[in-house]
Amino acid sequence: MLRLAILPVKTGKLNYHKIFNQIKKKQSYLCVGLDTDLDKIPSHLKTEPDPVFTFNKAIIDATHQFCVAYKPNIAFYEALGPKGWESLQKTLDYIPKDCFTIADAKRGDIGNTSSLYARAFFEQMNFDAITVAPYMGEDSVKPFLKFKDKWVILLAHTSNPGSADFQLMESKVTNRRLYEEVILKAKTWATPDQLMFVVGATQADKMQHIRELAPDHFFLVPGIGAQGGDLEMVSKFGMNKQCGLLVNSARSIIYASEGKDFAEAAAKEAKLLKEQMSRFLELDQKL
Repeated sequence: MLRLAILPVKTGKLNYHKIFNQIKKKQSYLCVGLDTDLDKIPSHLKTEPDPVFTFNKAIIDATHQFCVAYKPNIAFYEALGPKGWESLQKTLDYIPKDCFTIADAKRGDIGNTSSLYARAFFEQMNFDAITVAPYMGEDSVKPFLKFKDKWVILLAHTSNPGSADFQLMESKVTNRRLYEEVILKAKTWATPDQLMFVVGATQADKMQHIRELAPDHFFLVPGIGAQGGDLEMVSKFGMNKQCGLLVNSARSIIYASEGKDFAEAAAKEAKLLKEQMSRFLELDQKL
């Protein structure tokens, strides 16, 4: 049963309980993906000095009451060069302090390089979390885990069609699939207070099994909305006793309208998801 009493907050900015307290307070586990594409934002914004930040600012103003996290996809900003990085930093600085911030960067390299990636996103930019690819193993992930009150969100079973190419390969030694090995091994590197897993919403049929593998960890779940993920199935099989979910939606919220009402349309979509999440939290509480 999901008990929604507010828990005592430990010392430190972003322990597990503090994230859960925000979920309780807002009755939402929504993460808004800021995948801001200059080709898709409303045309009237393109004459602004910084159209990306202007767009993001309006989206944040319209949605922050309905979500607990924001996830800029770093590629959309990197592609714009130095000005894109400037827009990203301004966006990050503008996000309300009670919202969890995720750098969707999917970094992961040999140890000294990972250390520099970690410094860039945790020290220089001050993100709360970063997505990390596990393919190179422990020494490529551990440098990110050395930062106090920062989080690693490790790719486990993703929502893209190509995830089956490697993630579903089965070991002849353990009879486990690769994504299962990733989860079980990574759990030995860090506690649920610092490590989350990416589990795609389009993998909802496997969500219950994945939750059994990692009963106490948060899952970042992309794929709701434009990618066709089922929020009800994800919530039913993915929740743990402290919710344990951050469900991301990007395109269906931020591009809900191409007109001057884009912010109002984004708020409407975010509110709808928040209301659905609130019902799922209440339903689970009654079990």
